[in-house]
This record gives sequence, C-alpha cells and structure tokens, in this order.
Amino acid sequence: MAISKAKKQEKVQLLAKELETSTTAIIGTFKALTVAKDFELRKVIREAGGKYRVVKNKLAAVSSKGTKVEDALKGLKGVNSVAFTSGDPVALAKVFAKWAGENAEFQFKLGIVDGKLLNVEDVKALATMPGKEEIFSKLLFLINAPAQRLATVLNATGRDLAVVLGQGVEKEKFTAA
Repeated sequence: MAISKAKKQEKVQLLAKELETSTTAIIGTFKALTVAKDFELRKVIREAGGKYRVVKNKLAAVSSKGTKVEDALKGLKGVNSVAFTSGDPVALAKVFAKWAGENAEFQFKLGIVDGKLLNVEDVKALATMPGKEEIFSKLLFLINAPAQRLATVLNATGRDLAVVLGQGVEKEKFTAA
C-alpha cells in the first residue's frame, strides 16, 4: 500500500527531528523478525538511552540531511533499521551487539559515531569497549593515585615514630631515673 506524499513528508520531518541531535547510529538488516522480537529489541535499545526505527531507505536519506549521521543513512539498500542516540555510543553498541548475538535474524550493516563511518567489525569492537562511566572512574583513579601515595609517604614518618615511641613505653625505656 502506497503512502501519500503528506504522510511521507510527516515521517521525514519526524525522523529528521529525532536525528538532529543524534551523534551515533547503528544500521542493521533483519529477516523474519517477529513482532515479539522487534518489541524486545526496541525495549533493550530504549533502556540504553537510544531510539530504534525501521526506515524506508529514501526517506532516511532525506531525513538525515545536515545531521551527523547523514553519511550512514544515504545509499541504503534492502530492509533496514537504525538505532541512534545522542548519548553514550558504547552503551548502545553493547546492548545492540548482545541482542544481535542472541538473535540471528538481525545483522549489522554499518555504524557512524561523531561523523566517522564504522564497518561491522568496528561496531563489534565498539561494543567491547568500556563505557563512559567506567572510563571516567579509571581516569579519576589515575589522577587520584599519586596524591594518595604522597599522603601515605608523608604519614609514614609520623606513624613510624608513634610506633617506636609506643614500643619504648611498653618496654619502659622512658622512665625517670
């Protein structure tokens, strides 16, 4: 059933509005995906802070003009879907890769992160990277570690002196004559 021109225009505007702020998109193709599996995939992606749409190729290309994900959405062929986010690209890639690994109906085609096109291997590699929170915690640990070591060294002298004095008192070395 053909879609009217007004309906197409409405879909293009809706997708364009959603893609406007997106910095990451992962495109895939699926065969014989059931409604239940599709619902499950949408739920998983939504929990990761992303959005998921099954797209018509020409409408996706028109909708993405002027966005950071434009290069990924032009020239698509076949049945395609796109998951996109303006948040953490690693979180989206992780949940998407996990779901795709458990469901053979879905196959990755390509991805784009901050304007850089990714092939299938790059998308899978992105899924194995640590997330933003993990990277921030490691960075904070590395920044904090030298200060902790310095504090430990500075406290060691006083602590060692207190231990020596405590042992002297126990052995009654400091008694008056």
